[in-house]
Amino acid sequence: MQRIMVIGGPGSGKSTLGRKLGARMGLPVVHMDPIYWLGDWVERDKTEAMRLAKEAADRPEWVFEGNHSASMAYRAERADLIVFLDMPRVLRMWRVLWRSLRFHGHTRPDMGPNCPERFDRAFLEFCWSYDSNGRLRALRFIDDWRGRRNVRVLTSRRQVEDFLSEFLAR
Repeated sequence: MQRIMVIGGPGSGKSTLGRKLGARMGLPVVHMDPIYWLGDWVERDKTEAMRLAKEAADRPEWVFEGNHSASMAYRAERADLIVFLDMPRVLRMWRVLWRSLRFHGHTRPDMGPNCPERFDRAFLEFCWSYDSNGRLRALRFIDDWRGRRNVRVLTSRRQVEDFLSEFLAR
């Protein structure tokens, strides 16, 4: 397995799973956030973000974590495995709040440059509403790729740990 795509809602554990898979398998990890964000919380031009996402997906090996729905089909076409972290809303919200508190005022390692964590009402509302929009789109996306790619949907922390144990024992 040379290319693994990890998607999921905010706080689902995409970055953490991506780092763990990359470290254990010796694969480079590509984080979508630095592609999407220029820095200082300024969104990159959509054409440029797509170009950078495709450029990264064209590499021979990767764990590519992040959503960016515009580039998901392109990445899926190149992926050997697609993992959807379909975590419960309460867990995701807890993680987002904890991450905001833990990194408040500082930029996370998997984020674009100079994008310090903050408590942002609009982002928290986006996270809360994920179940009624982003999650449904992700489920349709996963259904579209089932049968064409190896697809795994993980719905709990336990399933993620079991997946890591089983997958990496191969």
